[in-house]
Amino acid sequence: MHVQQAHAWTQALRAGGWFASLPAGLAAGLVAQATVRPLAAGQRLFARGEAGDGIYCVLRGAVRITGITRDGSEALLALLEPPQWFGEIALFDNAPRTHDAWAESDALLLHVALPALQAMLDAHPGYWKDFGRLLAQKMRAVFAVVEDSAVLPATARVASRLAAMAGGFGAWNGRSKRFVRVSQGQLGLMLSLSRQTVNGSLKELEAAGAIHRGRGAVEILDVDRLLALGAPGDHGAPRGGEPL
Repeated sequence: MHVQQAHAWTQALRAGGWFASLPAGLAAGLVAQATVRPLAAGQRLFARGEAGDGIYCVLRGAVRITGITRDGSEALLALLEPPQWFGEIALFDNAPRTHDAWAESDALLLHVALPALQAMLDAHPGYWKDFGRLLAQKMRAVFAVVEDSAVLPATARVASRLAAMAGGFGAWNGRSKRFVRVSQGQLGLMLSLSRQTVNGSLKELEAAGAIHRGRGAVEILDVDRLLALGAPGDHGAPRGGEPL
């Protein structure tokens, strides 16, 4: 990746909380060693069972993280948008990829290859802690999803997921976006709910003044209201963390 190009992307990367918090040496090293990889809509980046080849960051577009069930249906785990990082699990355990990654739309990714990562970590073992924080954010998100599935009714689960997506699952540095580009079908796949159930929940959230439904997107009108509607029964603090 050309140095001028790397510097051009650095500001965009700093919009993400994890990258913005990195030691200067690690942040500079990641950008310096990265290459930019375009993906066409529908193109697969990697498949479950493949060897890890490094980590990625979404620069443009969206990436879909999925698993295929035994009956051939797709389980949608997450939709990743800029500037979310992913792929670090295999960095820790040197095991195969856990899920498939597909370009949901035309996308542009930053890729830091495994040999470059290993060289940086060998030279600076303290950087493992920073990658550990990224992995811990994912674990927090997984625990939140498991809890939501176990204890929250459908509408609260939809509210919780929309609020998390609006905030980039904690990836964005102190901001949230107004439009969440997700269909009812995608929400249903992520939450194991029927499209009809999701439609009813979205109507309830719209009536509560939290959102406005659109074609293929949801406009967030009141993120605080959405967080309250998606909170556990004890109205605990919102839970963050990037997905997968």
